[in-house]
Amino acid sequence: MADQYGFILHAHTRPEKAAAFEALFRAYVEPSRAEAGCMAYHMLRDRQDPTLFIFYEVWQSREHLAIHSALPHMREFYERRMEYLRRDFEIREIEMLSPAR
Repeated sequence: MADQYGFILHAHTRPEKAAAFEALFRAYVEPSRAEAGCMAYHMLRDRQDPTLFIFYEVWQSREHLAIHSALPHMREFYERRMEYLRRDFEIREIEMLSPAR
């Protein structure tokens, strides 16, 4: 369990960009889940605040996440993220007390 790396990410989108953000990341969910080292990848949307998207991700290791983050489409989005976001990502690292399968 100690090697697994998990986090919860909050993305507060601009109201006029929420639909575009959702469409963009919906297209990334399945390919991300298929990547080596991806143990869990979930995209969620807050019911009370539809501009808030939450990602729950568990990777086999930080190295696997680094490979994912270095993919061209992820680097491109990261460079342009503030076009979509009201404020930068809030990322909370989580300790995996029960292993992901």
